[in-house]
Amino acid sequence: MPDRIRVRKKPGTWTVRSGGAILGETANALELSEGDLAPVIYFPRSDIAMAFLDRSDKTTHCPHKGDANYYSIVNKSSVDKDAVWTYEDPLEEVAAIKDHLAFYTSASIKVEKL
Repeated sequence: MPDRIRVRKKPGTWTVRSGGAILGETANALELSEGDLAPVIYFPRSDIAMAFLDRSDKTTHCPHKGDANYYSIVNKSSVDKDAVWTYEDPLEEVAAIKDHLAFYTSASIKVEKL
């Protein structure tokens, strides 16, 4: 497991935007690296404007991280369905991502280092 997934603090200040709106900014981002997949930035939930997120019914299971719950991003110009995920009760090996959110990036959703 330690060779497959690695979670570490990501230096710098990170933002996530959707449809031009800033959903969050943090200096406490985590980067999760998993095998050959692209690294994913996780934002502390407390640094995200949760008013833009609507909980969806979607759930998935990862044998290495646990059960994921999803949110859709809702703003004035668009809805990005199931664009955000979180592991509310992650497995012990990735416990650091508890209370964090990750975002699928797209033409309308950007995760960037300032």
